[in-house]
Amino acid sequence: MDAVQQANSGHPGTPMALAPVGYVLFHRHLRHDPKDPDWLDRDRFILSCGHASMLLYSLLHLSGYDITEEDIRNFRQWESPTAEHPEYGHAPGIETTTGPLGQGVATTVGMALAERWL
Repeated sequence: MDAVQQANSGHPGTPMALAPVGYVLFHRHLRHDPKDPDWLDRDRFILSCGHASMLLYSLLHLSGYDITEEDIRNFRQWESPTAEHPEYGHAPGIETTTGPLGQGVATTVGMALAERWL
C-alpha cells in the first residue's frame, strides 16, 4: 500500500480487503500461465472495480507476470504500466480496461460467450 500512499491518490481499502480472495483465485483456481499470458484456454480475471487496480497489479507481480516492483512503486505515474485503472495492453495479464463499476459484468459475459462458441 506504500505505492498508493506515494501516489497520494488511489483506493487502498478494496485491494486490501480482496487480497485473500485474489490470492486464492490466482494460486489455487485460475488456469493461467505468466510465461504465456495470451494462452487461449486461460481463465480470465476481470477486475470490474478498476479503482482497486493495485490488487490486480500485486497479484500479477506475485504470480510471475511481467509487473516489477518498480512498476508498482510507480503506480499512477506518467508512462507507468500501473495506471489508476487497469488498461488492456499496458501489461501482460490485464484482460480488459476497467473503470465504471459494473462494466466488468458485461465484459465477462461477452468473454464467456466467445469462449463457448468460438
